[in-house]
Amino acid sequence: MKKSRGRTSRKRRRKHLQSFMDGVNSSHKMEYIKLKKWLKDRGFEDSNLRPAQFWDTGRGLMTTKALQAGALVISLPEKCLLTTGTVLSSCLGEYIMKWKPPVSPLIALCTFLIAEKHAGEKSLWKPYLDVLPKTYTCPVCLEHDVVSLLPQPLRRKAQEQRMTVHELHMSSKAFFSSLQPLFAENTGTIFNYSALEWAWCTINTRTIYMKHSQRECFSLEPDVYALAPYLDLLNHSPNVQVKAAFNEQTRSYEIWTNSQCKKYEEVFICYGPHDNQRLLLEYGFVTMNNPHSSVYVSSDTLLKYFPPLDKQRNAKIAILKDHDFLENLTFGWDGPSWRLLTALKLLSLGADEFTCWRRTLLGDVISARNEQRTLNITAKICHFLMEETQHVLLQISQLKRNKENLKKQLALVEALRLEDLKILQKSAEILCDLNMATT
Repeated sequence: MKKSRGRTSRKRRRKHLQSFMDGVNSSHKMEYIKLKKWLKDRGFEDSNLRPAQFWDTGRGLMTTKALQAGALVISLPEKCLLTTGTVLSSCLGEYIMKWKPPVSPLIALCTFLIAEKHAGEKSLWKPYLDVLPKTYTCPVCLEHDVVSLLPQPLRRKAQEQRMTVHELHMSSKAFFSSLQPLFAENTGTIFNYSALEWAWCTINTRTIYMKHSQRECFSLEPDVYALAPYLDLLNHSPNVQVKAAFNEQTRSYEIWTNSQCKKYEEVFICYGPHDNQRLLLEYGFVTMNNPHSSVYVSSDTLLKYFPPLDKQRNAKIAILKDHDFLENLTFGWDGPSWRLLTALKLLSLGADEFTCWRRTLLGDVISARNEQRTLNITAKICHFLMEETQHVLLQISQLKRNKENLKKQLALVEALRLEDLKILQKSAEILCDLNMATT
C-alpha cells in the first residue's frame, strides 16, 4: 500500500510540475471573469484560449485544444476594439473636433485612456483597464542608472524616446486644459506626465496595426492604432508565423497561425523579425535565443582601431558616411555582418590600395594583406565588446544586491547583455576559425 501511495504522490508532483511548465490557468481570477463577460456582451465568442501564468513569459494565453497550421487563433469583433472612432464617439469627441491645431490620433487615444482610468468605476472600459499593466519596462520608464547600462546605440534611442514623450506632454498641455468642463478636478493633476507616460506605453506596446481613413479633426500623422482587449495578452515569439488583419466581411480582427501548437501550450504570435534591442525599445522585453538578435558596433568603437595618422582616414570616413556604412554594423549568431566587414575592409585599405575603394564596397577581395588586417581588427573589436559586456554584467550584479527597487529593470538589461555576450562569444569562435583558415 505504502509503495503505491508514494508512486501516486510522485505522479501528482510530476503532474503539478508539468502544469507549472505549461502554465497555470488564471481564468478563475475575477479580473478575467469580468473581462470575458464584458467581451461577450460585445459579441466575442469564447475561443479555446485561456489566460495563464507562464514561468518564462509571465502572463499569456494557453490553448485548450491543439492548433494546426492554418487555424484561426482569435477573432475579435470591431465593437471590442478601442480606436480613434471610440474616442470621437465619447464625451471627448466634441472637444477634439473643435481643437486647433488638430491633435494627433496618438494623443486622442492617450487622452481617452487617461480619462477612462480616472473615471474608475464609471468607465465603460473598466474591465479592460483593470487587466492592463500598471507599470511598463520600456526605456522611457527606466531609471537613469539602468539606462546608463544599456548598449550605446540603444541608450541613445532610449534618450530620444524620453524626449518624445516629454515633448508630447508639453505640447498637449493646452489641449488637456480645454477639457476642464468635463472634470471636477484640475486637468493638470489628471493629465500629468506620469499619466501620459503610462498611456503612451500602453499604446506603444499593445496596439495592433489597423488603418483608419484620415479624419479632418486629427493631424496628418497616420491613424493606424487599435487596442485589442484579450488579444493583447498573446506574447511574442520569433519562432512562429501568423497572419493578422482586420476582416472586412466579418468586421473582426483575426489572427491565423501558420505554426502548430499543442494542447495546453502557450499560444504565441510574432510582432516581426525584431532584434532584442528593438523589442526592448518598443515593447519593454527581450527574448532569449532570439535568431534576429545582433550586437551593434558604434562608429566610435569602429574608428578606435585605426591610426589617426592614416592620411586617407578622413576620406575613408567620408566615403563610409556617403554610402551609409557607419550605421547598422553588427555581430550576429553567424559572426560579423557583411556590412561590418565591408566597412572595416575599406578602413584597412593601404595607401597603395585606396583607389580600389569602390571595389571594396562591392565585396571584391583587394589583397590577402587587406583581408588579414580586416579579420584582425574585427576580432579586436569583438573582444573589446565582450570585455565591455562582462564589465556591465558585473555592475548589474552589484546593483541588484544594493538596489532592491530596481531588480526588475536590472534583470531586463541583464538578459539583453547576456544574450549579447553569447553572440559575441560565437562571433569570436567564427573569427578564430576564419583566421586559421587564412593563415
